[in-house]
Amino acid sequence: MNVHRHLALATAAAALGGGLALAPAAQASTAQTAQESGAAAYSCHMTKKNGRWYAGHYSGNTVTPAAGRVTSAGIEAQCILKHVWKQSIAVDGYFGPKSRAAFKPVQRSANSVCNAKLVVDGLPGPKSWPYLRHTGCP
Repeated sequence: MNVHRHLALATAAAALGGGLALAPAAQASTAQTAQESGAAAYSCHMTKKNGRWYAGHYSGNTVTPAAGRVTSAGIEAQCILKHVWKQSIAVDGYFGPKSRAAFKPVQRSANSVCNAKLVVDGLPGPKSWPYLRHTGCP
């Protein structure tokens, strides 16, 4: 690039306010970083009602979260696992191997403490959700 083009670009950037000319590149870099790091992170708004924990994404007890796509039940379960059960997992809505591994101790605890007779498969389903939402025996 010749000196005249550098000077013209610098003058144009200054006339546009400098930072404005760089904003699209910065945004593209941020978007690329988010894509490289995996799925989006979701916020958890934890509340406790009638002894049960809720994170604001799914209020039921029947839907089993999916591993292959983001679901509100997956986000909800991950929020509760992370904030109530103190499991070190990402809240991304994909209920994959790490989320399942984080939920198995909850199922084991429900079986030993509450005699819940849950299958320890790492999936919150209709029988497991009450034990996920409640830190004792529901």
